[in-house]
Amino acid sequence: MAAPWEDVLRDTSAIREAAAVAVDAALLEGVLMRTEGEPNASDVVNFAPFTLLPSAVPRALFEQAYAVQQDFNLLVDAISQNKEFLERTLASTIKVDDFTARLFKIHMQVLEEGLAQSVFLGINRSDYMFDCGVDGTAALKQIEINTIAASFGGLTARTLPVHQRVLKVLGKSKEASQLLPNNPSKGLALGIAKAWELYGSPSAVVMFLVEEVQRNIFDQRCVENELWNRNIRVVRRRFRDVFEKGSLGEGRRLYMDGQEVAVVYYREGYVPKNYNQQNWEARLLLERSRAVKCPDIATQLAGTKKVQQELSRPGTLEILLPGHAEAVARLRATFAGLYSLDMGAEGDQIAATAIADPDRFVLKPQREGGGNNLYGEELRQVLEKIRDSPERTSYILMDKIKPQPALNYLLRAHSPLRVSECISELGIFGVYIRQGKEMVMNRAAGHLLRTKAIEHADGGVAAGVAVLDTPYLV
Repeated sequence: MAAPWEDVLRDTSAIREAAAVAVDAALLEGVLMRTEGEPNASDVVNFAPFTLLPSAVPRALFEQAYAVQQDFNLLVDAISQNKEFLERTLASTIKVDDFTARLFKIHMQVLEEGLAQSVFLGINRSDYMFDCGVDGTAALKQIEINTIAASFGGLTARTLPVHQRVLKVLGKSKEASQLLPNNPSKGLALGIAKAWELYGSPSAVVMFLVEEVQRNIFDQRCVENELWNRNIRVVRRRFRDVFEKGSLGEGRRLYMDGQEVAVVYYREGYVPKNYNQQNWEARLLLERSRAVKCPDIATQLAGTKKVQQELSRPGTLEILLPGHAEAVARLRATFAGLYSLDMGAEGDQIAATAIADPDRFVLKPQREGGGNNLYGEELRQVLEKIRDSPERTSYILMDKIKPQPALNYLLRAHSPLRVSECISELGIFGVYIRQGKEMVMNRAAGHLLRTKAIEHADGGVAAGVAVLDTPYLV
């Protein structure tokens, strides 16, 4: 997948000049993050890490990823409504994974009480890599689907003009004009705005539920600004604010500081460290409310790795999406090999296979946020330790995807400029809205390309490993 700037990569003086332009362009365009030293202050910021040059992406695989996104939206929504499927699929996991168990407990509690929520908003991001086969052909393979707090829809839109500028500086104006328009934050805001409208209370606000440490605030502000431009009021609150000041009124309407909340957009709550006892109580309050949660807790559970593994079993997609044979075929074409580590002969066999040949697999816990997966020797050591314990059921195994590396420069603040062998991961944002049983919106909302040096097995931009990128279709 060679991009048409192999010549440029060898011209060190041109690269140095382009890198200086790129950093200034990133600051000018707002490709920004707060610093590690001052993660909650915007008086000192830096550019978010990004590639100097756009990365080559096979056009056919890019188009395939877009074409299947509406199917993934339908699938996630179907899973979230299927109590029996979630209960059966997560039965072994909730025995050994306390985080998933607590989410599931809230899910069951809310169902028993009866859902107050009637409008459902899903914002997800389906992530893929390009698996290079023995014959050299690349195939699109899904890594995971993120159903909560899928980030970088804002900053990726602002990275595009930076790459256009760099290519022009390097004498590649024609190539610069071929980079595709991309603004996921607009699509995400469109979904939030429609959910707010369907909620039906013009004075109600949209609440961004945010983390205590907010380095990635500018990415969120991109979505927020789109809502303000539509005259929709946005407030930013943390779990502890909900615990201290949140309440339910008549009809289980949610109030924060006396203001009614129409939509709760989670940019928090996806890993165990986001919760203490107060935060769990706040989460339950939110879930019991009539407000549109993005995601509601059932949709968060639909994004667990155990569900992903179960979807790859023959016949499962057909049960979840009856009468959608073409969608099922499109979905299945993106699946990598996924294997259960449940107790029993099947789990014993796959554990033994992975211990014998660890480089074939990735060991995945039920976690979002990057930096959690295990590879190689570390995978073997962990599996050997837990092979006879029910603890192994909190993980799934996946075939390791083998992409073709390409050369690029990864620009990070206070880091030397040097060329790296890199691999990329493509994410497609999806937005859907269901009112009662009717699907009101179902669309792809833009893309995100993240690139990292091949020595880093796992981790995203927020985890400090991958950097923002722009696809150049070949």
